[in-house]
Amino acid sequence: MGYAVIKGVSYVLAHTPDVLIQHGSVQVQARAKDPSDPYFQQLKDHLRPYEDVVSYPANQCYIGNLTPQQLSDIPQPWFENKEHNANQGKFGEIYNQAQFYAMLNHVDVFNLVQLTQEFIDTYHGQVAHHSLYGDDVDLLAGHQIITKDQILALLEHHHAEVLMMNGEIVGCVKAAHDEDENLSAHIMLENLCTKASGVMAAMHLKQQGIDLDKVDYLIECSEEACGDINQRGGGNFAKAIGESIGCNSATGSDVRGFCAAPAHAMMLASALVKSGIFKNVMVVAGGAVAKLGMNGRDHVKNNMPVLEDCIAGFACMVTENDGVSPEINSDIIGRHQIGTGSSPQAVMTALIAAPLKAAGMKMTDIDKYSVEMQNPEITKPAGAGNVPESNYKMIAALAVKEGQMERTQLPAFVEKHGMTGFAPTQGHIPSGVPFLGFGRDMILNDEIKNFMMVGKGSLFLGRMTNLFDGLSFVVQKNSGKQDEVFDENQVKQVVAQAMRDVAENLLNAKSEK
Repeated sequence: MGYAVIKGVSYVLAHTPDVLIQHGSVQVQARAKDPSDPYFQQLKDHLRPYEDVVSYPANQCYIGNLTPQQLSDIPQPWFENKEHNANQGKFGEIYNQAQFYAMLNHVDVFNLVQLTQEFIDTYHGQVAHHSLYGDDVDLLAGHQIITKDQILALLEHHHAEVLMMNGEIVGCVKAAHDEDENLSAHIMLENLCTKASGVMAAMHLKQQGIDLDKVDYLIECSEEACGDINQRGGGNFAKAIGESIGCNSATGSDVRGFCAAPAHAMMLASALVKSGIFKNVMVVAGGAVAKLGMNGRDHVKNNMPVLEDCIAGFACMVTENDGVSPEINSDIIGRHQIGTGSSPQAVMTALIAAPLKAAGMKMTDIDKYSVEMQNPEITKPAGAGNVPESNYKMIAALAVKEGQMERTQLPAFVEKHGMTGFAPTQGHIPSGVPFLGFGRDMILNDEIKNFMMVGKGSLFLGRMTNLFDGLSFVVQKNSGKQDEVFDENQVKQVVAQAMRDVAENLLNAKSEK
């Protein structure tokens, strides 16, 4: 079998400011500690309207309306430059909060999402229908009506989590079990948001000509886990998403690895396709409610908008080789081994230098590196610096150490082989995958011949090990060559001819005696 190829990539954002206030982990912890914390009033004053979220250049880049190079040419702070305002992009869409609540209702199959009549009356005409689903699909169909008084009663007994619009109660997500904390209202809200954003991303693959009914296998690789008291992370987001988007011929499973999970999922998808087990594998991930407003205090302190106000999602279609689409070279896989160590140099050597050296390549032979693509406007105010730039400098320094270029060439390497970060800090979302769509297009347009996706993760967060994690792979221009495939008749002809040859040789040998 030939290498698997990347057939399509999609990205979505859902602007959810009220979800940020009520359910982002930083805000939840702050409220539990001090409900009167002045941060909450300050936070409200720094939230962006939907229009500003759409026009934000980094978000426009995420959905494909700006390239990373075009984004880097826009002066920072980007939140003060609002030249582009299309909510639809080449790769996906930016949804508003009402649309996202409609999607929550659509993906809920246990009647946990309940909405007020006021919400239905106000927003049904705006959000009930979406072009991807067709006019005959009402995303608010089957909604469970609830009054505000009923919601307040459920909230008082911790049997529900509130859904709000502009500070007003419009619904709730109920607990799925009275005693099992793994099915509590908060966990169910987080998981339904992950499922909804994953569904949104997967559906946008349809716009790229992907036939969802031909998907054989789904791999979901977000940072959430669904299960109950007896199997807390049992899953399965993949099949739940597949059911919602009409992948009736598919099965699937979840892959977890903190931020590195998408890299693992892409590797597994390419291996499944190359082996011939499946022909069409979708890698998909919903977003993380917990990461909303994660650096909110620092953004407020720096008198800037709270930029972590969107739940993100992505999907990638990996298929058998079509002779055109960029190939995933599964012969070049970098991996952080258990004995590698966690120093930055050791990690970069294992993920980049070592696999390329084994393949007879230099680090300068890779046209672009897609690393941790966090938006620096989000991370710098929080003291984390410019994460992508730091990664590119480390790669360049390693290339100098390996004798592959001169130290004076380091700045030029960063400029040529790197790019500005543009992805929201949703954990796994920035980890290499935001460039897959752009990289695919650039290879198809002969702008580059290859790129390397590098995913890294922090396994120590789970308190099971102090280990770091990471995995990388190379995507390259399609060679255009297909392995020769014999059909059944050809195989029968070859076998028959071989048997005739053997019989003839035996007869000749017998006659000679």
